[in-house]
Amino acid sequence: MSNHFTGLNLGPPEGDTRLDLTDLYAFQVPTDASRTVLILNCNSFAKSAAFHPDAVYRINIDNDGDAETDVALSLVFSDPQDGRQRATVYLATGSDARKAEPAGEPIFKDIEVSFGPEPHINRSGPYTFFVGLRSDAFFIDFAGILNMFDHKGGKNFTGLEGAPDPSRWTGKDLFANYNVFTMAFELPTSLLGANPAVRIWGRVSIRRDGKLVPVDRAGHPTLANFFNTDETKPEFDRSEPTHDRERFLDLFIHVLQHVGDYTVDEARAAIDAEGLLPDMLSFNPAKPGGYPNGRLLTDHIVAHRLSMLSKGKIPPDGLKPHTDLLKGFPYLGTPHANPDPPPQ
Repeated sequence: MSNHFTGLNLGPPEGDTRLDLTDLYAFQVPTDASRTVLILNCNSFAKSAAFHPDAVYRINIDNDGDAETDVALSLVFSDPQDGRQRATVYLATGSDARKAEPAGEPIFKDIEVSFGPEPHINRSGPYTFFVGLRSDAFFIDFAGILNMFDHKGGKNFTGLEGAPDPSRWTGKDLFANYNVFTMAFELPTSLLGANPAVRIWGRVSIRRDGKLVPVDRAGHPTLANFFNTDETKPEFDRSEPTHDRERFLDLFIHVLQHVGDYTVDEARAAIDAEGLLPDMLSFNPAKPGGYPNGRLLTDHIVAHRLSMLSKGKIPPDGLKPHTDLLKGFPYLGTPHANPDPPPQ
């Protein structure tokens, strides 16, 4: 889920933007189908210019359909000092991948986090890795969405504000000038174990009293914003995908009924068609990429989600993907030198 904001309160998990997982991407290398790119972003508004040193960031891969992790890429970070920080990446498989603590083989050790304009690319065997500040690829006419939706007291999206009207779009992309903290990997597609598909999700946990406590996760984009309320989202963020369907299916159905006039059966069918629950991003490397099969940096996720929510009633917003994307790894553009201040 894109957690660029919680409901309409713009509140990151634990009040800390470093713990706010914003976007998860999965796609094949355009020039080499034998390799896959996985990107997990956080900290869009970058109030703190570093990754959290007491957190574990993780990309989880389920390759046998049981919603349990079979392959894990876990990242830990040093305390930032004098504008510098280092990262170590662990690769775990099997039962090690399901451990809360980082486990498995350290495939990258003490890698310098890139805070400047030039991306420092790191290679180790078949793995390529980048970590640091980049231009955010996410795009959204947020002001236009506020015009489209009824949002009681500015807290949550509760339904459409009358009949959707194209004139309510502003044409302004809230994220046109924002940066994001990026963890990007290019790795052999065979590592995923896709047979033929996998499901991928991100997790960040924070250490408290010697234990790791989960505080946020990322799977399908924009679920957090439109399907959860400010009351239900903390529980959703802490929970595991294995419990999603039993706990949140009725809530998701209710949202589709209220916003798009779906019947219960139609809502359940729409949720199942995209595999929204459990909240894990589906990816089949043998099929063309693009959401809901993985996710490309150019996918207009917001348009897709609004069309689903409203059963096609909400008109296109006219926004286009960002033009600063790179043709090669790490694909995200050069960080903005003077990003806009965080929204209030």
